[in-house]
Amino acid sequence: MKKRREQFYEESGLTESVTIPVRFSEVDSLGIVWHGHYILYFEQGREAFGKTYGIDYRTVQKAGYTTPVVKSTCEHKLPLRYGDSARILTSYVDTPAAKMMFRFKVYNNQDELVCQGETVQVFLDQAQNLVLSVPEFVQEWKRKVGLL
Repeated sequence: MKKRREQFYEESGLTESVTIPVRFSEVDSLGIVWHGHYILYFEQGREAFGKTYGIDYRTVQKAGYTTPVVKSTCEHKLPLRYGDSARILTSYVDTPAAKMMFRFKVYNNQDELVCQGETVQVFLDQAQNLVLSVPEFVQEWKRKVGLL
């Protein structure tokens, strides 16, 4: 049996995949991607997701909100190296709360999982106040993509 809180944190089925090259500037002295760059990869995944599903940062800003990241987790499995490609699979996690949650899986050229993680973003209004109820534009978006 799932706890009440956990029942709302299932992946929605909305996913997007983007493949990027690992650049020389992203590797450390060990020749592997520096751990902090994976958070940037997550950002690239969120941007690709937003463009595909119509919930990109410009849409959020036009509606009068910002969505800062308040939590991020990143679990490393294998290294990426210069010359590799990173495929970032981004999944939206549907929740009734006034936040946006994404899960990420990063794969290498051999389709091996190298990293996985999650981010949580909250909504701030134009005065930078935390918004506690789901904004109407998000409700409309959820209806449009079949989540409501």
